[in-house]
Amino acid sequence: QVQLVESGGRLVQPGASLRLSCAVSGRTFSRLVMAWFRQAPGKERGFVAAISWSSASISYGDSVKGRFTISRDNAKRTLYLQMSNLKPEDTAVYYCAASNGWSTDKNEYNYWGQGTQVTVSS
Repeated sequence: QVQLVESGGRLVQPGASLRLSCAVSGRTFSRLVMAWFRQAPGKERGFVAAISWSSASISYGDSVKGRFTISRDNAKRTLYLQMSNLKPEDTAVYYCAASNGWSTDKNEYNYWGQGTQVTVSS
């Protein structure tokens, strides 16, 4: 099995920056695609960003393009999400996820972390 543990979420003011991390452990025998999803109260879990094993393929959701940067360090078995110019609408629980294939669909992801809360408020 694969275990994912997110960290870094906290309360920040609009315009602030924040970096989330996702530690990967367990039997990662394949070159996993990693992604971030988020879920705000009363809304469905939505796509934030995805990155291939080699980092050659990267995709972002429209609402975060230009503000968020996804990256990974395979040697450290860690996924990152650098968030800049945070807005109140970014408030959500952020989840780390892993898949064996490329997708922006949450239903294609096999492994999930417990989530970390990001709150953007004045």
